[in-house]
Amino acid sequence: MKYYSIHHVLVMCLLCFVGYASKAQSSEPDTLLWKRKFNLTLNFNQAAFSSNWKAGGINSIGFNSIFNYKANYKDKKNSWDNELDVAFGFVNSSGQGYRKTIDRLFLDTKYGYELNKNWGVFSSLNLLSQFSRGYNYKDDNVSALISDFFAPAFITSAWGVEYHPAEYFKLRISPFAPRLTIVHDARRFTRTVDSKPYGVDSTKTTRFEWLAFQMQAEFNKEIVKNINLKWRYLLYANYETLDLKTIDHRVDIDIIAKVNKYINVGIGGILLYDFDQDSGAQLSQVFSFGFLYTFQNYQDSKK
Repeated sequence: MKYYSIHHVLVMCLLCFVGYASKAQSSEPDTLLWKRKFNLTLNFNQAAFSSNWKAGGINSIGFNSIFNYKANYKDKKNSWDNELDVAFGFVNSSGQGYRKTIDRLFLDTKYGYELNKNWGVFSSLNLLSQFSRGYNYKDDNVSALISDFFAPAFITSAWGVEYHPAEYFKLRISPFAPRLTIVHDARRFTRTVDSKPYGVDSTKTTRFEWLAFQMQAEFNKEIVKNINLKWRYLLYANYETLDLKTIDHRVDIDIIAKVNKYINVGIGGILLYDFDQDSGAQLSQVFSFGFLYTFQNYQDSKK
């Protein structure tokens, strides 16, 4: 498969995912079986200076967007939860050109069976990747390619138990969570650990981790009026290479405050530790102001 065609396949999969969930929602006679939630945030920022502006500054224009769609089915003890969470942003500055500020692609589907009010068993499949190329920018404005679409991409199948004491909080514990890491054309990347970019041998494109543990916690709630807090924590540990320094951690957090129905102020960030990528913690942060559109067919629980 040619590289550019992977984008087409993924876009089609995402469209099918959203379309199927929406179709299932509309065709179900009891609409309460499906809970559907849609969030779209679009933010722009711009700065311009005259050539004689003494305070200093560079002309720039920026954009970032966050799209989140959930379609969750629940009938008695059976449930099927689906989520598509994507984010992309950039800034174009005079003299520096185009640079990314945020880039995330997360797709998750999970089947669950309820054991009691707070506990259940589940099986899930999720994908985590990005959309476009990432660079490491040097002081002399020289850049080195360090990531790309499906480079890396993590596909994880997790099996275990889920704790869900409230609608806004879920904790998944998976003693068995095999993962496939994909790095398209790994030889392109020069900043590696032991010549294995993202843990994949540079002569190959994939790495399988069969015996592994995963824990995933999610929180999404309006903590005070018009301010919503959403975070996701992911821990991944390979039993075969188990050590404190080889355990992966990732936290995605977004806080969005509504100014009115369509205007919002938001701040978000990612904290990532993955020894296969870097020996230190990685951190990104984005502040935004712009347009917000939300839709859901149910009322959020106040508990």
